[in-house]
Amino acid sequence: MGCSSREEIVGVFDVLDAGLDRLCKLSFDVFTTPERLRALERLERVARRLRTPGHALINQLDAQAGEEVLGGTLRSALADRLRITKADASRRIAEAADLGERRALTGEPLAPLLSQTAAAQRDGLIGDGHVAVIRGFFAHLPAEVDLGTREAADADLAGKAGGHRPDELAKYAQRIMDLLHPDGEFSDAERARKRGILLGKQEFDGMSRPSGLVTPELRAATEAMLAKLAAAGACHPAPTPTTTRRSS
Repeated sequence: MGCSSREEIVGVFDVLDAGLDRLCKLSFDVFTTPERLRALERLERVARRLRTPGHALINQLDAQAGEEVLGGTLRSALADRLRITKADASRRIAEAADLGERRALTGEPLAPLLSQTAAAQRDGLIGDGHVAVIRGFFAHLPAEVDLGTREAADADLAGKAGGHRPDELAKYAQRIMDLLHPDGEFSDAERARKRGILLGKQEFDGMSRPSGLVTPELRAATEAMLAKLAAAGACHPAPTPTTTRRSS
């Protein structure tokens, strides 16, 4: 993709805004049912295609704008400027990293990591649900799977997504995973790659909801601790805290 001038970029955005203004004022009373369905399909395709320039802009901000310019992290800046949640901002940043155009350290353009999925999204053939399934597939794919196999899986899943719903694609992706990794994710390396705890946003009372994955060893240790400390009557707050069971 060549370099675009500021005038060209602003002009395209102006035309897009003007076209959307006209579209939003239209009445569709004259359409038949098949025509309404086709119109909805075209609107969906346009919405999907708009993700592509968004990925490019996010990746450029990530590479070129520091926190001192953004006034904080990229996640916070996107959340505030676009008026979206920080979780949604994080998702968009992660998707842009996989599906957006990149630059090498020397400046030359690089294809997206998931190039076939990115192409299908750019053509409006797949939506956010399809992208989530495909990215989830690669997140669980073992690191030792070679690049050629990964590229073939990307092409296969993107092609399948173009003609099926996300839930149908998920079933197909599971079959591919079973073929590529029939023994499941039981190695210590895979567990180490996936483990981690995330804290959700603070609620009104200051409490936070955790989520994530823990190793089998941590689970065993936690269950042993809870078996004692979470037993009925243990650590009763009144009148005196204790870890021994109280008689009624």
